[in-house]
Amino acid sequence: MEELENTHEGRITRRGSLVKLGGFLAAALATGGAGIDLSEGATDAQEGAGPAGVASGEVTCVLTPELTKGPYYIANEKLRRNITEGKPGTALTLKLKVVNASTCKPIKGAAVDIWHCDAVGVCSGIQEQNTVGKTFMRGIQKTNAYGIATFQTVYPGWYIGRAVHIHVMVHLGGSVVHTGQLFFPDTLTDTVYKKAPYNTRSARDKRNAGDSIFVNGGKKSVLRVQKSGAGYVGSLTMGVHRS
Repeated sequence: MEELENTHEGRITRRGSLVKLGGFLAAALATGGAGIDLSEGATDAQEGAGPAGVASGEVTCVLTPELTKGPYYIANEKLRRNITEGKPGTALTLKLKVVNASTCKPIKGAAVDIWHCDAVGVCSGIQEQNTVGKTFMRGIQKTNAYGIATFQTVYPGWYIGRAVHIHVMVHLGGSVVHTGQLFFPDTLTDTVYKKAPYNTRSARDKRNAGDSIFVNGGKKSVLRVQKSGAGYVGSLTMGVHRS
């Protein structure tokens, strides 16, 4: 069984994890986190109806297909909110909510792991891009009592063959319970890319409809994005099965 460890460097280590089904909340939730035991040790009885509740229609969380983690995943990322390391780009705050797919209730203490390229399409930690040892646009946050992990980053750039996206992985109770990718509306990306440093590059070669990952499940992982000052706030709810 995989273990998630808080090391002296403030990182979380992933070892031998088994990827399980995860997903996305398809209906509006009316849940309150206060006074509910949502820790990793909480039982199904504490959390609610369980799978029977889904079958009966009492809860409405819907799972979506797992999406590949891609070639650029690196374990042992830093536990931190701001992952930019000073890199330029349009500010983006991510609010990613993790809920129990059987009950729609938020899960406290889940480790949400994200990574993406910077505004000009460069990924950290990659030998081909001479960024080995760099950690920009990578990090982990634990969900709070409302199931929300918050990150401060920049709107991602693009690289050849892929639509604009962010990778996400959710760790819970010693296992990886969701691996997915987060996408953006193409019209919003068109707007963001009119400004520096995005406009220093040629037009991206893939939009969502032409992306092989997006057309196989990504439509259900498009972030809800709202303007916030000079930047944006993107949010999504992920329903996961507890291991």
